[in-house]
Amino acid sequence: MFFPNNFLSGMLPHFTTISPYPTAAKLHSHCNDPSLEDPIPQEYALYLCPTGRLHNHLQEFWKASKHQCGKNRAHENFPHITLCDFFTCEDQKVELLYDTLKRIGDRFSQCFPPSISLSLHTSTSYLGFFVGDSHANILKEFALAFSSEASALADCHVKPCLKQLHLTLAHKFYPHHQKTLEELAKCINPGETCQWVAALYSRDMRFVHYQTLRALFQYKPQNIDELMINTGDFIYVDPTQQSDVSEGWVIGTSHRTGCRGFLPENYTERANESDTWVKHREYVFVTASRFFTQTENEPGVKLNGEVHNRSMSRGITNVLSLQNVTPRRGVLVMRHGERVDQVFGKSWLQQCLTADGRYYRADLNFPSTLPKRKDSMKHFEYDPPLSCCGIFQSRLIGEALLDQEVTVSYVYSSPALRCIQTAQHLLQGLKLDQKVRIRVEPGLFEWTKWEASKVIPSFMTVTELVEASYKIDTSYR
Repeated sequence: MFFPNNFLSGMLPHFTTISPYPTAAKLHSHCNDPSLEDPIPQEYALYLCPTGRLHNHLQEFWKASKHQCGKNRAHENFPHITLCDFFTCEDQKVELLYDTLKRIGDRFSQCFPPSISLSLHTSTSYLGFFVGDSHANILKEFALAFSSEASALADCHVKPCLKQLHLTLAHKFYPHHQKTLEELAKCINPGETCQWVAALYSRDMRFVHYQTLRALFQYKPQNIDELMINTGDFIYVDPTQQSDVSEGWVIGTSHRTGCRGFLPENYTERANESDTWVKHREYVFVTASRFFTQTENEPGVKLNGEVHNRSMSRGITNVLSLQNVTPRRGVLVMRHGERVDQVFGKSWLQQCLTADGRYYRADLNFPSTLPKRKDSMKHFEYDPPLSCCGIFQSRLIGEALLDQEVTVSYVYSSPALRCIQTAQHLLQGLKLDQKVRIRVEPGLFEWTKWEASKVIPSFMTVTELVEASYKIDTSYR
């Protein structure tokens, strides 16, 4: 795991799919959001999503149908079978949904079908695959079990989808495109190799009926009522509020900042509705009958929490690695958390020093103390620490990785204090701070791009870091 220096914005957005606290991730970017304090619950839905070859063929159909027939409602989303419709849940109870998904998934993993029967259905405004009755009944039982337990534990109303289960290919298209879409759909083999994943998604309920735009270019406001946007930002636009807007302009709300204002329409393009959704948890169904053959004396293999006596066939190493059965080696490259000068500016240290040069906490987002160093405290100006929010971010990421059963063997960090602190608190979240030591690697500090000074900052020595209680590997060279 590497902690390089080059980081300008918060760390958590890279991990929003596994964050149980969607609001905390956005505190810094949403500092001017007028709705930041509002208790706005998110809407959640449970989808069954295909992976593997079937998913690839579906994406090829999506691309071809959009090119030949234009965009339709199906393009707003991704290939899925709806198991539970959108429902609201309070932020502090979302983890109960995660536990429920894992528990119900374990219960149904053995009876989940090796392949789901799909048959093509078409009409003048709809094209998609219908799920065969026998398999649909199993999926409905799974959805009903999840909704019943989630409703009881998380105190929310979860509605399972008990009508005809389907995987939509095209919806609300022009009737004269029906034949073209049918020909494209016939190229999809619904029996293609596929691993199904039950995924829990959320969306902001305030913008359900809005259009979603993606910024193509950066725009800096020229007037107080205009919206600052960066390339790649998503903007929510209410079509009913555009009638009085000047031609060539739209009024929208930034997904990144929560701020609202005018922006030039030609700086944007239409995005998909699901582009702003957050994936929270997923349960991968590894169907034993497809990938294994029964033997009498084979050692047990653990799949999704259940132990089976199975013998592995040759083609499934990658599938099993998803379940941590076969260990994989990998590298996580991670940026540091929020730094104090990012929030309070380059003069942050002057705000925190008394007349006699002692540090005091001028704001609750300043660290409670600064580590001791033998040279001048002014060196912290070019080697700033994390803010309290940055410390919280780092520990939260560690907890999320722990929840995902990620194993970390080695940690390498830039010598910058903010990176050392990020590594330390992440290891605390992973509950590895007593086992794994931080290897300080100067080559990871990218000072030429981000630092204003002409020289490399004066970092704390390894001895000073150890004396400050940071878990440093002193033998590393």
